[in-house]
Amino acid sequence: MNTSTRRWRTAGAVLLTVALTGAAGACSSSDDASSDDAGGTYTIWDPYPQFDGGSAWVTLLAKCGTDNGVTVERTGYDTSDLTNKALLAAQQGNSPDVLIVDNPVISTLAEAGVLTTTEENKLDTSAMEANLLGAGQSGGKTYGVPIGANTLALYYNKKVLADAGVDIASVKDWPSLTAALAKVKKAGKKGITFSAIGTEEGSFQFLPWYWGSGAQLTALDSAQAVSALTLWTDWLRQGYAPNSVINNTQTTSWQEFAAGDYAFAENGTWQLANAAKAGFDYGIIAVPGISGGTAPAPTGGEFVSVPVQKSTGRYATSAKLVSCLTSTDNLLATDTTLSYIAPTAEVQTKQVAQNAGLKVWVDAVNAAKGRTGDNLGTKYPKISEPLWTAVQAALSGSKSPQEALTAAQTTAAAATK
Repeated sequence: MNTSTRRWRTAGAVLLTVALTGAAGACSSSDDASSDDAGGTYTIWDPYPQFDGGSAWVTLLAKCGTDNGVTVERTGYDTSDLTNKALLAAQQGNSPDVLIVDNPVISTLAEAGVLTTTEENKLDTSAMEANLLGAGQSGGKTYGVPIGANTLALYYNKKVLADAGVDIASVKDWPSLTAALAKVKKAGKKGITFSAIGTEEGSFQFLPWYWGSGAQLTALDSAQAVSALTLWTDWLRQGYAPNSVINNTQTTSWQEFAAGDYAFAENGTWQLANAAKAGFDYGIIAVPGISGGTAPAPTGGEFVSVPVQKSTGRYATSAKLVSCLTSTDNLLATDTTLSYIAPTAEVQTKQVAQNAGLKVWVDAVNAAKGRTGDNLGTKYPKISEPLWTAVQAALSGSKSPQEALTAAQTTAAAATK
């Protein structure tokens, strides 16, 4: 799936293939398989089918091709299809020249031998924030360049909090957040909504609380992990969060918040445009850690990578296309288009200068971490599923948090041997 990071994309979008005319003749990637020249057609696959040929994104792809003397042929796939397409193309020896994929997919493709490393292609990643770059690393090697990132924070309704007598500045840790929710409920409003659905989306939303407790994904049944799940479970029992969170996606939980009765909603940068249309004053704070500070939230966003080709002579131009797409000059416009925080400090500063409201998101992204980081790689999905299963069991009341996480750890340990 497009692990919760791009929920604003149109589901089931139709495949788009757009030929972007550059300076050179139009021959296909496979036609050039034995060629070492820089001209011809270079293929790019991305997970943005919502962007058509007239969009800023596709215009940038065309420009990067033209600037490097090639024609770019772009295909936009739905994220859920792109991984399988990339694996199949690699098996058939017909991979695209440049592949843009959701960051947790990088380790899967790297392990399958689909991707080249940045060392092989001499791609400069020195300006990229280390925590964001880590999502594209596996086995000590880096397999792409981040094009941007998003993550999670807490939106809040200013009027609901004011009517309940809550000063947002007082919300600094779990106890103060829970105390605020209690005041909101007493005032006759609703507390907090989030997504705890039994998919990767549920794990994505739970991770800030999980990591914010100090828990590690290699020990799902730790005391810290239990404290995080107990927090969520207690919120439901006390009526601070609705039972609907068990089935909520990030979209449906946002819709609950947008109705105007909730004090808080956990969601991402991709809801900023919707927040502006909500019809009430809102603010944003980082998800707090158990004892304060900013909890590490999971990074969303894509990496631009260079798949293995029959002709290594194509790599030099492919690397130039990647460098163009991730350059300082282009990242600001690109990340604005994609609703992302830039992966470099320089461009982040420019984003905040243009929109001071992005400061909280920059801080959240800088505190975030990749789900496949800590050398988990392809083990992460085998851990994530037991984790979201445990969340579902605890929230539904079928198991206590400790029982649910003990079972999750047993399953994860067996799956990751």
